[in-house]
Amino acid sequence: MAPARRRGGNPAATRANQSTLSFGSQSRVTKPSATPSTRSQKAKDLESIDAFPPEKLSIQDVSEPEQAPATPIEPSQPHVAEIAVREQARTETQQPFSEEDEKAKSTTQRQLQQYWNKEETKRLAPRVHQGDLTLHEKILRHFDLSSQYGPCIGIARLKRWRRANMLGLSPPMEVLAVLLKQDEDIKQRAYVDELLS
Repeated sequence: MAPARRRGGNPAATRANQSTLSFGSQSRVTKPSATPSTRSQKAKDLESIDAFPPEKLSIQDVSEPEQAPATPIEPSQPHVAEIAVREQARTETQQPFSEEDEKAKSTTQRQLQQYWNKEETKRLAPRVHQGDLTLHEKILRHFDLSSQYGPCIGIARLKRWRRANMLGLSPPMEVLAVLLKQDEDIKQRAYVDELLS
């Protein structure tokens, strides 16, 4: 049941306390006047072209837009995050070898291919955009996107693998095998981290 409305009292006193809205011309709200708008460069260009009929228009009448002089491109410096990840990877590779490292060192290319084929069979469709990647890079990118091993942003891949192993998350031994190979094409920074920075 709805609460009863209070009635009574003096209606004139109630009206005196309440202000009224006026929609007359005295209480008109307007925007502040802006500076007069200037015509855009595009409108001026169109007007200058319209001054010439198409049959009398020649190539010399149309001026080329001025281009800024080209500045020489400096060689790109590594990103701050890249430097930090390289330092993390350097300290991780200087650690003494553990038994997991020894197992990973003995992993063959055939075992890596079998691991990747097993991972591919878990998918419903083949990976379309990874045709030009090497087997090692495919394995590392899959590890980067496996969130059960913790975040991959701002941490070296080797350090992430060892952290996940220390926490008992059982990261794949094949990833460690790829990371311990001394190839120049193996990057310690996650591909997602490179995209985000």
